[in-house]
Amino acid sequence: MRVLGIETSCDETGVALYEGGAGLLGQRLHSQVELHAPFGGVVPELASRDHVRKLAPLSRDLLAACGLTYRDLGGVAYTAGPGLAGALMVGAAFGRSLAFGLGIPAVGVHHMEAHLLAPMLEQDPPQFPFVALLVSGGHTQLVHVARAGHYRLMGESVDDAAGEAFDKVASMLELGYPGGPRVAALAEDGDPQRLRFPRPMTDRPGLEFSFSGLKTAVLTCISRCPPGQRDEQFRADVASGFQEAVVQTLLEKCRRAVEQAGVTTLVLAGGVAANRRLRHALRQWADASTVTLCYPSPELCTDNGAMVAYAGWRRLALGEQTDLSFAVRPRWSLESLSSEG
Repeated sequence: MRVLGIETSCDETGVALYEGGAGLLGQRLHSQVELHAPFGGVVPELASRDHVRKLAPLSRDLLAACGLTYRDLGGVAYTAGPGLAGALMVGAAFGRSLAFGLGIPAVGVHHMEAHLLAPMLEQDPPQFPFVALLVSGGHTQLVHVARAGHYRLMGESVDDAAGEAFDKVASMLELGYPGGPRVAALAEDGDPQRLRFPRPMTDRPGLEFSFSGLKTAVLTCISRCPPGQRDEQFRADVASGFQEAVVQTLLEKCRRAVEQAGVTTLVLAGGVAANRRLRHALRQWADASTVTLCYPSPELCTDNGAMVAYAGWRRLALGEQTDLSFAVRPRWSLESLSSEG
């Protein structure tokens, strides 16, 4: 089955084609960074309008590049949630209408399940069961994955997600939007030991996360530094110290989760999974233990159509589909999903 995947959950319009046996045939991605940069963050109404403008042309361009037409599709998968309601509705309406017109099945995909399954697109995919760290702008979760579709939430952030904390620290450092990659880039020139920030909730048992206190600690550090001393090195040291605090917090919680679940594989996925310092720290820990670490290539960490096409293909291949009374779900629990098979 050849499936068109559609991703419009936030500020990136992604489309991709996945075919069972052949794998990923191609993908296209349009970023809205320039659109939202003047506002310092995503403006939902602008995001929705841009998805409307870009989705159909991107789809046609992708199909043409693969030497295909809409008639060559066997199914359509679209992100149904979580995400921005208006943005989700654009992709859902386009995908479900396209499927209806072609007389083929369509399925709404859970955005975080798509991220979780993204490593399956790599040449050496993880084997079930495993623990997944889903870390992005909106989510920081540890999930026990017994098999595809069978998920148990082990812990999550009680306030800010890690990616959200990165964006807020970027604002404090006047780095602009998007914040996460800019903080990471600045951190490479900083000393992570000069300014030690708290590792939230690592001094107590459990797998919950909290990054609001860390954000406050960074703000306090900056405000206490005289304006004349807030030079580039200071800003780099703040970025580096903050990033190290996030990385060490995530590492400690991953170590606990893997031990608690009794598995030997950890999957790292989501937008923040592209952070090089996080990958390096987890790799060092995994290599020193018996844990296998898996993560997708950087282009599959951020929101993209490939992961949606693959997750949708799995569901469609089992006969699942969404009827004409489709809906989007801005909030949607992973644990509520049906288990494959």
